[in-house]
Amino acid sequence: MAELQLIEEFLNTVDERTFVRNGERHVAGEELTSPQALADWLTARDLPAGGGPLRAADLAATTELRTALRRALSGEADAATALERYPLRLVPGASGGLRLAARSGRPWLDVIVETVAESAARDDWKRIKLCAAGDCRWAFHDTSRSGRGRWCEMEVCGNRHKTRTYRERHQRASRPLTG
Repeated sequence: MAELQLIEEFLNTVDERTFVRNGERHVAGEELTSPQALADWLTARDLPAGGGPLRAADLAATTELRTALRRALSGEADAATALERYPLRLVPGASGGLRLAARSGRPWLDVIVETVAESAARDDWKRIKLCAAGDCRWAFHDTSRSGRGRWCEMEVCGNRHKTRTYRERHQRASRPLTG
């Protein structure tokens, strides 16, 4: 679903991964480092940037929304408060029906907020998750049949978790009992 891909890409403009893979430490990073980087990101996704050049306040508002959405996915208690800044209302749609509309004053944020709201209304939002690996936290679209996927990539994060659990279990089993 293209809408969920946009949200996944937006959430992953911050990379919190710090794990070691094949002897290489992954370096966490931020994609939206300047108003120009934000403009480039928006252009690459055909999102409306507004009437003039983007400013530092636009970048701050964008990263604030991203942080609020990531906190909501993490289940943080104050995530609802952070999302209150993005109210929605019903407006007439092009086909004569109604649609949800955001009015943040920043057209690209409106698209993102509306996309999240529509996915929540369709019950698709629950399929956007943050990887369960504490040293990853990459956002991903869970396409598993059951909807209970935990890892961004089973071959990477899931395997590392299962290997770590296996080693811990075998270390405990091989320790001599003291009594």
